[in-house]
Amino acid sequence: MDKATLEKHRLRKTLDQLKSYRGRHTELISIYIPDGYEINLVAQRVRDEYSTASNIKSKTTRKNVLAALEKISQFLKLHRVTPKGGLVIFCGNVSQREGVADIRLYALNPPEPVSVSLYRCLQEFVLDPLEETLKERDVFGILVLDRREATLGLLNGKRIEKLRKMTSGVPGKFKAGGQSSRRFERLREAAAIEFFNRIGEATNMAFSKLPDLKGILVGGPSPTKEDFMKGPFMSNELKQKVVDLFDVTYTDEDGLREIVNVASDALSDLSVMAEKRLVAQFLEQVAKEGLAAYGISEILRMLEMGAVQTLLVSEGLKKSLASYHCTACNQKLERILDDPSKTELSPEQLRCSSCHAGQMVLDTVKDLDDSLIEKAGQSKADVELISTDTEEGRQLLLAFGGIGAILRYKPG
Repeated sequence: MDKATLEKHRLRKTLDQLKSYRGRHTELISIYIPDGYEINLVAQRVRDEYSTASNIKSKTTRKNVLAALEKISQFLKLHRVTPKGGLVIFCGNVSQREGVADIRLYALNPPEPVSVSLYRCLQEFVLDPLEETLKERDVFGILVLDRREATLGLLNGKRIEKLRKMTSGVPGKFKAGGQSSRRFERLREAAAIEFFNRIGEATNMAFSKLPDLKGILVGGPSPTKEDFMKGPFMSNELKQKVVDLFDVTYTDEDGLREIVNVASDALSDLSVMAEKRLVAQFLEQVAKEGLAAYGISEILRMLEMGAVQTLLVSEGLKKSLASYHCTACNQKLERILDDPSKTELSPEQLRCSSCHAGQMVLDTVKDLDDSLIEKAGQSKADVELISTDTEEGRQLLLAFGGIGAILRYKPG
């Protein structure tokens, strides 16, 4: 996993956390500072807002907004210039308990330069501009067709989306011979051309205005798809973007999924195909009890031994890892938590199992995926984030708890 992917992963997690906060009143502040913008002008805006906020009627809201603005003001004093790429600040009372204030400040350097200048004080943080930077940019159009039906879709990053399904009025083959048969065949051809025209219009409308369209996959039985592509049904501009023609059995929603699998070589640079191959390799090793490990404790042990070649971590993993040490002998203990706030140990766990003299005390609580990524880096293991948008990704999360490892070797 490269640095940019890791940064986006961490940003996505932070945004998920920020989405969960909702102010009791309009007291959550969002500030977007564009790249190159003078930070002293933002500081002045905050001071002006502080004067205005002093007039808020609600005592509690006024207190929380003033505290947030003061926190932002102190933070801005640490910066003489706006960081390269811009700066995004979120600050406010995120406490969910009535009458209890918890003023927190989040400062983010976005993965792509900020172009918007914004100040908002609302009941929720303004996250749309940052979420836009996380969108997958590789978009492929999909068309699967035969003479009876056609389905249009998009492969957006790892997600397959159906756009439109169309059916034709092309009749089945006529078995009688002679002149009637020839006439009926001409009617079938005319109906097929009319259907191809409708498909072409729908394709042009669906794909021509997509700025990030990287290519188009066309699939169906032969020779139907070839006949369609030879005709004037699709615009020349879109024809230039057709990656290839693929033989597929289905021309409905199943056909959209089928063509993505069939076109794996053409899409080999897409992360969706890389994910599918990695999870398939992991499942193959699990099935034959080969070079694979699963289960959190086993994977932690394999990482400690340096036996992991590739660590697979689901983006849907929501657990935490708590670390403890013994006050007497410094023995280490790690626990997996579903709720990061519940770090208390049982009486049996509290007493050190090694020296039986000291007690285990809490050191840190981290998101489990962050801890695993850190441990993988220490053992020179590769890390791959696996989305939950594919069947393989969902299988990793549901059947294996969101973590799997492909091993360099199997310890004895």
